[in-house]
Amino acid sequence: MAFVESAPVAGRRSWAPLLAVCAGYFMVILDVTALNVAVPVIGRELSASLTGIQWITDGYTLVFAGFLLTGGALGDRLGNRRVFCWGVAVFTLSSAACALAVDTPFLVAARLVEGLGAALIVPGSLALLQQSYPASAARSRAFGLWGSMAGVAAAAGPLLGGLLVSTLGWRWVFLVNLPVGVACLLLTLRHVDRSPRHATRALDWPAQCAVVAAVALLTAALNEAGRRGWSDPAVLAGVGLAALAAAAFAVRERLARSPVLPPSLLRSRAMSGGAAVGLLFNFGFYGMVFTASLEFQRQRGFSALGTGLALFPAVAMTMFASVLSGRLARRTGHRPLVVCGMLLAALGLAGWAAAGTDPAYPMLVAPMMAAGFGTSFALTGSTATVMGAAPPAYSGAASALFNTTRQVGSATGVALGGSLLASAADYGSGLRVSMAVGALAYLTAAALAWRCVPARPEQA
Repeated sequence: MAFVESAPVAGRRSWAPLLAVCAGYFMVILDVTALNVAVPVIGRELSASLTGIQWITDGYTLVFAGFLLTGGALGDRLGNRRVFCWGVAVFTLSSAACALAVDTPFLVAARLVEGLGAALIVPGSLALLQQSYPASAARSRAFGLWGSMAGVAAAAGPLLGGLLVSTLGWRWVFLVNLPVGVACLLLTLRHVDRSPRHATRALDWPAQCAVVAAVALLTAALNEAGRRGWSDPAVLAGVGLAALAAAAFAVRERLARSPVLPPSLLRSRAMSGGAAVGLLFNFGFYGMVFTASLEFQRQRGFSALGTGLALFPAVAMTMFASVLSGRLARRTGHRPLVVCGMLLAALGLAGWAAAGTDPAYPMLVAPMMAAGFGTSFALTGSTATVMGAAPPAYSGAASALFNTTRQVGSATGVALGGSLLASAADYGSGLRVSMAVGALAYLTAAALAWRCVPARPEQA
């Protein structure tokens, strides 16, 4: 698929590139969060089996997480703007196909293609912001607004999904992506400069296949662990095969003439440490959201829409915490913001764990707000740390690495949270242990950030 590219506009640094990139990222996150509310209705209307319902959600996640590094490598080779536009087009068209699905296999296939589109969008989004806003202060603000899009989408998703399902029907959960995708594509082609291409750097397909296999197998095993338990043979086999694929990727990277990410970059404290911080705070936050959702629906009897409203204090804080940290970074640097955000989030989950086995809902509002604010407050600094550690030629791959580790963190947090709830003597005790584990992950992230996040923004 080819696009007619507009001429670059030298020196232009307006709101338009930020709006274009954030529209694509917003569309990806909104689709996931809104669909969670619609899946039960979709299953009933399409007469889907339990396995079919699982594949509607998990199939997307597997393709999205597995192909992120491939999307980043393609962006570096062919131009991040070009690949970003491909991703938006694929995501928009596959959303239309999802809305037209007449049975479960068709919908699952369309969701797999939608996951591929998302894997092309997300790495390019950060790389295009890095390209469009080269000054560190402007780039920090842009990364902050990019991060806040996840909060806005996470907050709006369950509410919008519940509203659409109860009024217009579940197909509109996908149809809303069409105008957003078209607007994103037009804004990108008109206002985002062409990205440099590194066509001489060949794609190492054996390494790409190995990393796709590793991430997809690990994500599948983690998804199944939440349902089957960690000792299930299928889960153990998935983890083992993922480890073998990861080892094959590491060996291939050492031998490749043009690796996905040079070993010297992976040895960078800022690169690897920033990615690890992203994994840990996604582990804590999404583990909290998953277990809290089960608590509100199964133990307290909330509806899907009621659960979205109950979780709103957590996700609402993410709307402005990233923007605030982006502005403060000019004065303080990223390290104190990331550390303080992780400590605040750890305090929030520790407070939930200390609240007892059946606390009243008002007692949970402050812990949820602290976790949401702290996670988003740290997102800008960790993003800038990873992107700043990579040279421009590897900006797409660095973005893909950061988002891949975050996806793995989310899947691990959800899987472990589900296992702790299933194995506990009672639901309240399992929830408290899950929150305590999340608080420990946040504390680990704070210690890691103190060592790995530069005191001041750096540019490779």
